[in-house]
Amino acid sequence: MNRTRKAVVGGALAACTLLGGGIGAALLNGTANAQTSTSTTAAPSTAAPTQPAPPSGQPPANFDPTKGGHVANGITEALLTGDTADKVRAAALAAVPGGTIQRVENDAEGSPYEAHMTKADGTQVTVKVDSNFKVTSTENGPR
Repeated sequence: MNRTRKAVVGGALAACTLLGGGIGAALLNGTANAQTSTSTTAAPSTAAPTQPAPPSGQPPANFDPTKGGHVANGITEALLTGDTADKVRAAALAAVPGGTIQRVENDAEGSPYEAHMTKADGTQVTVKVDSNFKVTSTENGPR
């Protein structure tokens, strides 16, 4: 094979490799940002088209926070019940007098428990509670 032909074939192979790598990277990035679903099958829908997916890190538009379900660090937050829920509510209400509890749940981001609340002035806070039911912090805004 002559020298020019080898250069042309080598250049074409290099270009194909770079193009394939670029396409692969784009596909992997799209997969990494895709939302996961626990549903394995879906029935055809006659409803209106759904809204586009929210930005990464945002819950879907139909997310009901009163049911828990936020996922972080591989942990799904679940609503608390029974004595544990009562103790977390009491600690949170003591920390935010006049506040209203939206929900109490286990916390996926550092503390065993958290209470999502609305303060008397209408602002939202998240109260972090440790395993001894002591308030460790109060974070402004929804999480």
